[in-house]
Amino acid sequence: MLTKVADLFSRGVRRYLPDSLVIAVLMTLFVLVIALIMNPSSPMKMFSAWGDGFWKYLAFTMQMVLVLMTGMVLAAVPFIKRGLEVVAGWAKTPRQAYVFTFLVSAGAYYINWGLAVVVGAIFAREVGKRNEKTHFPLLVAAAYAPTALYSAGLSSSIGLTVATPDHFLADMMGVIPTSETIFSLPTIVILLALAITMPIVIALMAPKENIVRYRPPHGKQEAQNESAAASAEPLTPAERLEHASWLGILMGSVGLIYVFYEIVNGKDINLDIINLAFLSAGLFFHRSLAQFARAFHEAATSISPVILQFPFYAGIIAILGSSGMGQAIIDWMTAVASKDTFLIFTYWTAGIVNILAPSGGGQWALQGPIQVPAGMQLGVNPANVAMAVAWGDAWTNLIQPFWTLPILGVVGLGIRDIMGYCILLSIWVGVVTSILMFFLY
Repeated sequence: MLTKVADLFSRGVRRYLPDSLVIAVLMTLFVLVIALIMNPSSPMKMFSAWGDGFWKYLAFTMQMVLVLMTGMVLAAVPFIKRGLEVVAGWAKTPRQAYVFTFLVSAGAYYINWGLAVVVGAIFAREVGKRNEKTHFPLLVAAAYAPTALYSAGLSSSIGLTVATPDHFLADMMGVIPTSETIFSLPTIVILLALAITMPIVIALMAPKENIVRYRPPHGKQEAQNESAAASAEPLTPAERLEHASWLGILMGSVGLIYVFYEIVNGKDINLDIINLAFLSAGLFFHRSLAQFARAFHEAATSISPVILQFPFYAGIIAILGSSGMGQAIIDWMTAVASKDTFLIFTYWTAGIVNILAPSGGGQWALQGPIQVPAGMQLGVNPANVAMAVAWGDAWTNLIQPFWTLPILGVVGLGIRDIMGYCILLSIWVGVVTSILMFFLY
């Protein structure tokens, strides 16, 4: 039954869902039109907000690009690649492939969502190579699905923010330890419930026919053949330096020593640390700088959608804040809530806002100052309010094209290929989380 429903959703999405760039442009125009209607006396303010915000997340965009590229380059190290191949080979049947891919990706998401983007994509690709009867789009959806769990993990944007001294809402809600947010019993129960049931749902959606197998990106094999032919030529003195292993080992050691020193001295594991660790490890373990550069070049071909589309969502976030639209959505949902239903409405609101403004930190800056005092007036624990927003932010990541770009860039698929499965998963996650949140928080 679920297989037929999933197939129906998948075929419908492939037919009617436009490309992710088209979605980003349409969402920009939609939000801009609503903002102009809400602010008819100051139209240029909305255009200025969009233009000023368009490049606001440029540093974050570059961080994401480097997470993907350095992770892919590290995965191309011969012994790491062989290790991934061995682990991926443990999944012998299609159902094992879906479940195993989900669990590996979920473990990575719990540790750090930036790391998980690369791990999930590469693992799905390796599993897909070895399982001819596995439907590759569903396998990629399985690798992406644990994005709905990241808010309960060690890199939870909101959970870590409210635990930071002098955070921007500290005067209102105080500093809330992680024992009351990401490590609280209700959060752990919801996390385990989703982690157990989501792979079951994924396995039940597996199609029995019209299986789409993994296909390597066009031109990759040709590039490998050209590289092999070039390596047969005698090396000049300059080329011998390019192919010397000691240069990469030396430079990689410098970076790894820095990373180790910073972590030992209490530095948080953020995107900058992950990027430098991946980059340094790649330099250290690749056989030469020439091999490292070649792997980096091959990785670059997958990253263009990220570079192109991230700024559009930054502009949308800026319009939401300047127009009052984001606050209007939150105010409306809050107005109809009671003490018993406040967290549910907060969760749903966060899910809606996340579709328009897909950034955990940015969403908390927009929603926190409104939701926290409203909840406190009703007697709701502010720690629970923070987690309701965090769960909502993670929930609709499943249907927000913004966060699919990195993983799709690695595996060579389009948004239409996986979104039908992600929509069904988002329905399941929304129902399970809403019910458990009502009874547990």
